[in-house]
Amino acid sequence: MIASEMINFGIGRPSADLLPLDLLRQASEEFFRVAEPHDITYGRKEGDARFTESLAAFLEKNYGQQIRADSLFLSGGASQALDYICTQFSRPGDSIIVEEPCYFLAFQIFKDHGLNIITVPLDRDGMDIDALEALLSRVKPALVYTIPIYQNPSGCSMSAVRRKRLIALSQEHDFLIVADEVYQLLSYNGTPPAAFGTMLTGDTVLSVGSFSKILAPGLRLGWIQTSNKRVRQLTEAGLVNSGGNMNQFTSMIVKQALDSGLAQKHLVELRTIYSERVNTMDATLREQLSDHVSWTKPEGGYFFWLKLIKHVDMKALQERASALQVGFHPGALFSNNDGMQGYIRLSFAYYKQESIRQGIAQLKTAFE
Repeated sequence: MIASEMINFGIGRPSADLLPLDLLRQASEEFFRVAEPHDITYGRKEGDARFTESLAAFLEKNYGQQIRADSLFLSGGASQALDYICTQFSRPGDSIIVEEPCYFLAFQIFKDHGLNIITVPLDRDGMDIDALEALLSRVKPALVYTIPIYQNPSGCSMSAVRRKRLIALSQEHDFLIVADEVYQLLSYNGTPPAAFGTMLTGDTVLSVGSFSKILAPGLRLGWIQTSNKRVRQLTEAGLVNSGGNMNQFTSMIVKQALDSGLAQKHLVELRTIYSERVNTMDATLREQLSDHVSWTKPEGGYFFWLKLIKHVDMKALQERASALQVGFHPGALFSNNDGMQGYIRLSFAYYKQESIRQGIAQLKTAFE
């Protein structure tokens, strides 16, 4: 039976039932109960000190390592952080090295800044550092962009050994690592590798985090975690000199959610729900599509990365799927050079289990 509404596995955001409106209402009421006029002024450029202290405590609890509040710079979400990093640490014509496949919407941000995008492959252990090292013999990038944990779209995580090698290369070749770690806190099976945000021994790491995946994307609130030197450089931009920090008002409300423990409670609940959705999608794929695709079950994040076993006309497959009210993202979307033709990305985060089962069944029909 065809679904009455489109089940679009291309959607990579929290479903409406997981957006914590009551939590944010409670946090807002508490903020307004105790607020002072200075709480709604421009705000300290790197973020209100009370907020960064609360954020540091939250990250410390989840990372299991000490986090310094002065390593944190408030951003307007991960996308704004990427744009801001490009503004501050690159110039038009510079090169940025990214993984292949890569988060497709990041491409436009980098192109907006006139950056030359160069790709290196990845495998189950993340970015291929041998390939990167070979590339560095002939290319001098300003930035290397990676999603090191539960990567979008592949779901893979960079090994601890590769993380250390990447940092060593950044120091040797004088480039900055932009580690997009928005999925770091969404782990469903075991302990993830240590975040780049806990590896700030030098000045070459900029770790990007966000509340979009763990509270609500409409908050437009995130952070950059980096060395004191880089935090100072981030505060030197005209944008924050003129306008103060990126989101003073929202940060003070989220501070209440952090301090009360409500944000932590919600994160634990999200992990449980997403773990169930991962298991449902994995089991349904095995039942319905194991003759057509192969995959590795993700241990965190949002996505399944399916490899086609046989060649399929992707455009025709998408058209058949759309007619059956099911959508997905083709692998080529995640390539900057027309690669990844034999792959499909499915997000499990947006739909409840019954819709996941129904959508995968319809996708099987599209394959046949």
